Amino acid sequence: MRISVVDVGSNTVRLVVSDAEDGVPLPVHTAKWRLRLSEQVTPGGPIPEQAVGQLVVAVAEATRTATRWGAAGPLAFATAVVRNAPNRHEVLHTVRARTGVDLCTLPGEVEAELTFLGARRWMGWRSGPLALLDIGGGSLEVAFGRGRLPDFVASLPLGAGRLTHEFFEDEDPPSPERVRALRRRVRHQLRDVAARIRWEGPRTAVATSRTFQQLGRLCGAAPGRHGPFVDRELHRAGLREAITTLAALPAAERARLPGVSAPRAAQSLAGAVVAHTAMKLTGIGSVTVCPWAIREGVLLRHIEDGPSWWAEVIRHNEEAAPPDPAPLRIAAAAAN
Repeated sequence: MRISVVDVGSNTVRLVVSDAEDGVPLPVHTAKWRLRLSEQVTPGGPIPEQAVGQLVVAVAEATRTATRWGAAGPLAFATAVVRNAPNRHEVLHTVRARTGVDLCTLPGEVEAELTFLGARRWMGWRSGPLALLDIGGGSLEVAFGRGRLPDFVASLPLGAGRLTHEFFEDEDPPSPERVRALRRRVRHQLRDVAARIRWEGPRTAVATSRTFQQLGRLCGAAPGRHGPFVDRELHRAGLREAITTLAALPAAERARLPGVSAPRAAQSLAGAVVAHTAMKLTGIGSVTVCPWAIREGVLLRHIEDGPSWWAEVIRHNEEAAPPDPAPLRIAAAAAN
């Protein structure tokens, strides 16, 4: 069986086509389309029609690519950048009307659950009680569990892109006062969640997402070209030093550092502050940077629980939508 998943994130639309062999999603093709939606959307604001048109083009091309690789219609979902938009239902309806793909959004807690499942399967049972941190563009997901799925999940509005817009938009590099203000915000919103993780006492801590992958590389972890099976650790002490380095540089110069890509350079400092503060408050000294995350979690749930699971996800999205929302009037050529 060959299946595919499309993940609409804050910066890119990613496609993964996988073979489901013996319950494991084995990737056969990946592709991405860089839309940088977070740069076109202000926190709390709608997704502009131009950005919706770009999204339609990317989803349509991802679907055609999946078909060429022998996969059925993709399991397509969008993360916080679409989920939090006031015109979310119109965006989803427009994508469905113009591409035939049932793009849906997942609650932040469900994202955390699926990401935990991907990390659990990658790390294995020997990792024991497991804590998870995942920094996206719009939100931070935290989870803890002893089994296949987590016992505790939380989704907080502490995404690297969101906080960069709010705290660092007009200062590059930001002043020390802005960095301290950001750290206070993160501490305040993480306090109760962090107390729960400390109380649970995880044996292993993992981190997923491009933000953590790039922070790991910045702090000395092996580059991606060495493959997914190389152990990659991120230590809190090294991350503290990285914050000092990032805070002293404008975004253009951060992009010259190891692991920091140009598209994510501006939000790298906010991501590092969130990561360090989360690790400090939870008492986690180091995390394993895990290559499996939400996309693999979606694929695993589909493999292990069957197609009816995803059908239920789509049904919940449709029930939450207003009756027959009007599609946005984007350019007719967008889906061609």
